[in-house]
Amino acid sequence: MARIKAPVVITANDLLTGEVVYLDPAHRWSPELSAAKVFNALDEAEGELAVAFSEAVVVGAYLAEVSNDAAVTPRHYRESFRHKGPSNYFHGKQAVQDTEVAA
Repeated sequence: MARIKAPVVITANDLLTGEVVYLDPAHRWSPELSAAKVFNALDEAEGELAVAFSEAVVVGAYLAEVSNDAAVTPRHYRESFRHKGPSNYFHGKQAVQDTEVAA
């Protein structure tokens, strides 16, 4: 497995809804990537990740690489898919995003 590079965020799936969530600076889970705490040091991110696993609010928590230029955006295409929501049909986040693009 390739070594992950900073900057990163901590992402997981909400245990009850399955929604993709991101750890924010207040240690809460947010469905918005823009609210995620961006870690520039991998050691700090890995320490926070260990705590995230023990909270039993989410499943499958891991570090995801992001670009932190003007806005926080996923660096890997897998994370782009997860960020948009399920890809089998337009609903949830995808329906809202497509409406915004069309307007």
